[in-house]
Amino acid sequence: MSAPTPAKSPAPTDVAFLGLGVMGYPMAGHLARAGHRITVYNRTAAKAERWTAEHPGRSTRTAAEAARGARVVLACVGNDDDLRAVVLGPDGALAGMSADAVLVDHTTASAQIARELHRQARERGLHFIDAPVSGGQVGAEKGQLTVMCGGDPQPFEQVQPVVQAYARAVTLIGPSGSGQLAKMVNQLCIAGLLQGLSEAIAFGQGAQLDMERVLKVIGQGAAQSWQMDNRGTTMVQDRFDFGFAVDWMRKDLGLCLDEARRNGCALPVGALVDQFYADLQAMGGGRWDTSSLIRRLRRSRP
Repeated sequence: MSAPTPAKSPAPTDVAFLGLGVMGYPMAGHLARAGHRITVYNRTAAKAERWTAEHPGRSTRTAAEAARGARVVLACVGNDDDLRAVVLGPDGALAGMSADAVLVDHTTASAQIARELHRQARERGLHFIDAPVSGGQVGAEKGQLTVMCGGDPQPFEQVQPVVQAYARAVTLIGPSGSGQLAKMVNQLCIAGLLQGLSEAIAFGQGAQLDMERVLKVIGQGAAQSWQMDNRGTTMVQDRFDFGFAVDWMRKDLGLCLDEARRNGCALPVGALVDQFYADLQAMGGGRWDTSSLIRRLRRSRP
């Protein structure tokens, strides 16, 4: 159920955005520029105040206050525990939402919490869509995220035009939890690709090849990938001060491995690359970009 961004902008909507981190801050900005009436909440109030100084909108002291009167409530926080903190309880979003409103969660979290929050929302006459994103900080800033959704068709259709303010593709994958499972597939693909690319570049450099030239050539053939196009040259140059951090990838791979244990699926490469990322953390590289996997190989060379 993917659709291109409509030529005509949707009617302005009362929207709440919870979580103004490196992703949420620009995403909320795109909503404001699209003409939606925005209320923001962030656990660190100073960041919410900075956002309202730069954009039309207001901030509140609790997620419940931000959600009050909003037809669509969007969240983008760190993990399952952060999500529970901002959604549940007397100050959480569900406590403030009006009947038939939709909560859209952009956090990369577990499929279990997606199903849990979907159930709790339904019990209150509300709706929940799990909607993790791919594209990283750059994609959020450019409004070019890919959004993978799980939930019921009617609320998905209600929120899709709103989410398209910062997305190039918004797709309903299946029932609740399907968006999170699709994001796990995405992260496993990236992890395997980056390890293969790291080994290939290290091998080529060990063979004294001009790897920037090699990448330009093989990037025109079957080896081409987004990772090669966007990270290959910076890997050759040993530059890793941008993009998606190792710490975040380890969190995401942990979700993949937990889910695999539940469904009986073997992830030998995923488990191995997760340990390689643990090595990078031990090297002090928790905030390096995920393409820094090649630094393990450079360290091990004689």
